[in-house]
Amino acid sequence: MEENREEEILNEENTRQTDEVSELEKLSALAEDYKRKWYSVSAEYDNFRKRNAQAVARAYQDGTADAILKLLPVSDTFGYALDSAQDEKTRAGIDKVIKNFNTILASLGVEEIVLNVGDEFDESVAEAVLNFPCGEGEKPNTVKQVLKKGYRSGDRVIRFAQVAVTI
Repeated sequence: MEENREEEILNEENTRQTDEVSELEKLSALAEDYKRKWYSVSAEYDNFRKRNAQAVARAYQDGTADAILKLLPVSDTFGYALDSAQDEKTRAGIDKVIKNFNTILASLGVEEIVLNVGDEFDESVAEAVLNFPCGEGEKPNTVKQVLKKGYRSGDRVIRFAQVAVTI
C-alpha cells in the first residue's frame, strides 16, 4: 500500500510538472505571439510616420509653388514696365524691385528657367504658343522668341516658359 501511495505521489508530481511545463510552453508561445504583433504594429506605425512626414513636406511644397505661381504675373508686369520705361531713374527703380523679387524667389528655392533665342525647344520646360517658319540660317524646332519666363523649384516646373518656335 505504501508503494502504491508513493507511486501516486510520484505520478501526481510528474503530472504537475508536465502541467507546469505545458503551461510554461503555452505562456511562452503567447508571449512570442504578442512580441511578433508588437513588432508588426511598431513597423506599421514607423511607416505611417514616414509617409505622413512625406505628405506634409509635399503639401508644403505644393502650397509654396501655388503661392509663387500667383505672384509671377507681378514679376512679368515689372519686366514689361522696365522695357517701356523712358528715363534712367525709373528704369533703376524698377530694376531694384525686380532684383528684390528675384532674391526672394531664390531664397524659396525658385529659379528662372534660362532659355535663349536659338536654343533647341525643350517641351519639358517650355510650351510653344507661336510657330514661325524657319528663316534663312535658322534650324527647325528652335526658340525664336521668349514670351514669358519659366520658373522651377528643384526638379519641378512651377511655370513653363512660353516661347515662339520655328517650324
